[in-house]
Amino acid sequence: MDFRIPQHIEADLTEFKLFLKERLIPEVPTWLKRNALPSAFFQLMGRQRWYGFTYEKKSLVKLPAIREALITEALARVSPGMAVAALAHVDLGLMGLYLYGTDDHKARFGKSAVDGETIMCIGNTENIAGSDVAGIGMSATRADGGWVLNGSKAYVTNGSVADLAVVTAVSDPKASRSDRLSMFLVALSHPGIRRTKLNKGVWLPSDLTRLQFTDVFVPDADIMGHLGHGLQQVLDIFTHSRVSISALTLGTAAGAFDMAVHRSSKRKMFGSRLMDFQSKAFEMADYYARMEAARLMIYSACESMDKGLDFGLQASMAKYLSVDIARTVSTWAADLFGAASVIQDHPIHKFPMDAWAASLGEGTQDVQKLVIFRQMLKQAFPEIKA
Repeated sequence: MDFRIPQHIEADLTEFKLFLKERLIPEVPTWLKRNALPSAFFQLMGRQRWYGFTYEKKSLVKLPAIREALITEALARVSPGMAVAALAHVDLGLMGLYLYGTDDHKARFGKSAVDGETIMCIGNTENIAGSDVAGIGMSATRADGGWVLNGSKAYVTNGSVADLAVVTAVSDPKASRSDRLSMFLVALSHPGIRRTKLNKGVWLPSDLTRLQFTDVFVPDADIMGHLGHGLQQVLDIFTHSRVSISALTLGTAAGAFDMAVHRSSKRKMFGSRLMDFQSKAFEMADYYARMEAARLMIYSACESMDKGLDFGLQASMAKYLSVDIARTVSTWAADLFGAASVIQDHPIHKFPMDAWAASLGEGTQDVQKLVIFRQMLKQAFPEIKA
């Protein structure tokens, strides 16, 4: 197992950091002031090929997971909000298209989505169902030649700007919990879809939107995967995206940590720099070691994903470790800035809340613990029944 980054991916990362510095960072103040990410952001990322997919021979081709993880971390160090918008487009929307879209879906939407011209999202979470995915209530009723969707999706990242959504709905209410859902590819231009942008205080300037579906017809051709397999399919998408949100969360931690280390190298108290106090030096050493442990778990998950191996346990452990250290280090970093950290325009201000928000996507910490526990028994203690 070799976690050294290949030279060509290191070169890509260096180029991305330059792109970030020259093309994105100068725009952040404007986007924050408007509280919105324009479609130009998605197009800039896509045209420069910074997403985790390319489009070749009328199909989607997945790029190495480690490349996307490194780019996601670098983006989140600067703006977790930009990173989560890119993640929702790529690791939820495009990933759904890649895993469960038909050849026709990929031919119609693959290139424009990779280029950032078609913006994607996923509509799954509802007010009545978050971590309990099988508990969603949106209905998909059989109609001539397709299905009619009714219901709402509560917290959709990119929902206000997206063109295309991967949507889960109950296609057979009489079936078991594992077989009642199906997945659909839905054009959000449908007149029966109403968008309500929500006022949030985290992951700015990305958006969070409620989507209301009223008699939205979806043809049979736009069923994704297999009818009745929606639960397994959306969980599979979340397992894949869990690796990227781990990288996003690590980037959030690293961004706050970088600021704190530089602050402690300049800020003096009682005649000494903050980092010259042993207690602060020990804290930095502890947090750095924990961030590196999370990083290695992310790399392990990436390697297994790219080799086609089961990476579910590694993905959950990566997210658990990343969230744990991000929550801790971001609050600690804000403390080092004192009262300045409560000023909304201060660069450190966003990190504690963004780190907390990261724990909610792709399963809370308790959900990760359940996954880890079950996989632990399965892999390390097969003689014990869960």
